[in-house]
Amino acid sequence: MTVAIGVVGCAGRMGRMAIQEVLATEGCVLAGGTEAPGDHVGSDLGPLVGVDAIGVTIGDDPIALFSSSDAVIDFTVPAATRIHASAAEETGTAFVVGTTGLGPEDQTAIESAAQNAPIVQAPNFSIGVNLLFALTKKVAAKLNPDYDIEILEMHHRHKVDAPSGTALGIGQAAAVGRAVPLDDVARYAREGQTGPRTTGEIGFATLRGGGVIGDHTVMFSNEAERLELTHKASSRGIFAGGAVRAALWLQGKKPGLYGMADVLGLD
Repeated sequence: MTVAIGVVGCAGRMGRMAIQEVLATEGCVLAGGTEAPGDHVGSDLGPLVGVDAIGVTIGDDPIALFSSSDAVIDFTVPAATRIHASAAEETGTAFVVGTTGLGPEDQTAIESAAQNAPIVQAPNFSIGVNLLFALTKKVAAKLNPDYDIEILEMHHRHKVDAPSGTALGIGQAAAVGRAVPLDDVARYAREGQTGPRTTGEIGFATLRGGGVIGDHTVMFSNEAERLELTHKASSRGIFAGGAVRAALWLQGKKPGLYGMADVLGLD
């Protein structure tokens, strides 16, 4: 079976990586790509990723792309992802969501779409990062609350949201391991006279600079020892590869909201 995969935001950094991964993956064919009106629209997708023309052009109509695709990959921005979620809901097309920095309204749109389309949503599509999520959950469940949990992340200077979606995913995994809501225990910033650290708190620290693709560390510390789990990305290709894997996995799945843990069988 050949799976036709479309890419929204195809001219962006991750969009181009997704196109390259689709073209390189056996059993996949590129259904098309979309961009904002006037931005690369009408151009062939091949030269966009450094190859000869492939006879597939960039469009600006998400509904048309979703209608002609078996699955669509989205690494865009929240406002665009809301539009794409509506397209998935209308067409029932499998949808892979890698957009981060989503607000409640954006998440509601995705969950609504999942009633009519199978969707994989993840803060990070790297296989290694998703193993980090699973390990974090397990370690947090085994260590008692006198082990403080701190999450440190660093990304390139151009990243617009903080903490990263991956850092929030790590925090969520730790909170699930401890059976507490993340919103009740998260501490996103410290400045000035903060007082002693609160027991059970899950802290976040954010660094930005240079061209760092993504470094994440979760630390479990008490008075006697510290355990650190770290993942460092050296290529964005790992995210595109995971997204294509998710798109293939979604074929034949019932409508619903899935995660990479489902794709990888980690649960």
